[in-house]
Amino acid sequence: MGFVGDTVESIRSMQIRQVLMQIISLGMIVTSALIIWKGLMVVTGSESPVVVVLSGSMEPGFKRGDILFLHMSKDPIRTGEIVVFNVDGREIPIVHRVIKVHERQDTAEVEILTKGDNNFGDDRLLYAQGQLWLQQHHIMGRAVGYLPYVGWVTIIMTEKPFIKYLLIGALGLLVITSKE
Repeated sequence: MGFVGDTVESIRSMQIRQVLMQIISLGMIVTSALIIWKGLMVVTGSESPVVVVLSGSMEPGFKRGDILFLHMSKDPIRTGEIVVFNVDGREIPIVHRVIKVHERQDTAEVEILTKGDNNFGDDRLLYAQGQLWLQQHHIMGRAVGYLPYVGWVTIIMTEKPFIKYLLIGALGLLVITSKE
């Protein structure tokens, strides 16, 4: 092949190697994010250690777009605490304040009633059909901290999916084409 052929082949193989290295780097970034998320789940005891407030039902305390940090401990839930809970039949968790806690003497089971600070009535209309109280297994965690407005990125990407795909594509292209 000669000198020119060997040089072209050498350049071609280096480019493939660089692309492969960038793809591996991207994979390591994604894997690291997943490991950090799982680590947070273990440390906080919550299946979702970070959630975004999606509505104005908790204003003025929490506004739409705020990020909440959750922790789930063995301590009993008390009136006044802000909890994040799942309702049977709904995918999106709800962030509201506990307004009543009822402990059954016969079973020692705790039942919880919640309400959004900005809502008129309690959350019984949000619960599953026929459900009047939340049980412990519905609670994902207690709010222990928050970052205002940072969650708007998530809200925008959820409400306008083309922005999400454009951003993911641009970041992937940046990672793959960047040089060390």
